[in-house]
Amino acid sequence: MVQPVPLIELSGGPRERGRQYGRQAAARVHLGIQHYRDQLARTDFTWPEIQKLVRDYLPVMEGYAANQVEEMRGIAEGAEVEFEQIAFLNARTEVLKLSTRPDLRAKLARTEEPDGCTGVIVLPEATRDGRLIHAQNWDWKAECAETAVVLHIRQDDGPTMLAFAEAGQMARCGMNAAGIVITANYLESDRDYTRLGVPLPLIRRKVLEQQQLALAFHTVYTTPKSGSNNMMVSQAEGVAIDFECAPDETFQVHAQGGLIVHANHWQSPVALSKLKDTGVAGTPDSLYRDMRVRQLLAAQAGSITRDSVKAALFDDFGYPWSVCRPPRKSLTQNLSATVAMIVMEPAEGVMDVCVLPALNKQFQSYRVAMQGTGRAAAA
Repeated sequence: MVQPVPLIELSGGPRERGRQYGRQAAARVHLGIQHYRDQLARTDFTWPEIQKLVRDYLPVMEGYAANQVEEMRGIAEGAEVEFEQIAFLNARTEVLKLSTRPDLRAKLARTEEPDGCTGVIVLPEATRDGRLIHAQNWDWKAECAETAVVLHIRQDDGPTMLAFAEAGQMARCGMNAAGIVITANYLESDRDYTRLGVPLPLIRRKVLEQQQLALAFHTVYTTPKSGSNNMMVSQAEGVAIDFECAPDETFQVHAQGGLIVHANHWQSPVALSKLKDTGVAGTPDSLYRDMRVRQLLAAQAGSITRDSVKAALFDDFGYPWSVCRPPRKSLTQNLSATVAMIVMEPAEGVMDVCVLPALNKQFQSYRVAMQGTGRAAAA
């Protein structure tokens, strides 16, 4: 039976928010830590070694977002775990792939599952009701269905937000009361993991902390990263850009026909002329997943609704290597699945979440009160 994703209510300063987070999500935080420690056991990394790597990496996180690190310390206190475990949940890939042990980096590469995802933004001109829709299928380890949470965060110094995350992480995707929305997709290039960069969960959370779309764009565009990633950022009034991010350079993909659809391969012609896409070998279905969603929605341009987007993201062409992925063995022999479908309509302050959508069609709705509208109440 698929368990619903718990709503975690947070307010106050960073440390206090963290304690609330850790207490309310303790069981899922512990489960997530155990899951990744089990994976580490297969790579010969020891926990003391990981602790040292985390501490070495900590100045990067503190220099970028000291408030988020303070919240992590609170999570550790609330969940009664070591701080390094929470920091590791938020910087796991960066910490491991930037380690000085090439033998273990190679072993990790053979056991690591690409963080898949198919993302879509529908601009107002292509929707039935004239309201932007921003959605994503999150493809990852099937076990993470049991560690997902939705955070409803009231900040003292910024907009209220809804963030979907693995328990203990800062954010995976979400939207805020200023109408700013972010989702993200795995990308890979030949520039990855040769430099220190900011962990991706911290970047996504910082986007949701912004009141102004320009500063959200600036956060994605300019923050140095360790590995490639695709981040789709939109705002309720109808502006959206897909940012294909290499560690040291960012490329833009814009809407065509009122749609942006992105899977796990590079699309920008400029990007493809300057770097090598090394991720398709691990995500070959990416080559048609974005094509399928784009075709299904383009045929409905002008009348697209949240239900239309959900139907496109439920697409099972190429099953089980489909847009909506059932739990199946991946190329690395991990149990991979579409862990969750997240569909957001920011003008309405609505986030719909369906866990393991290939097995379960039930959505839960979460709401955030949008600034100045009063149309949505926090749930």
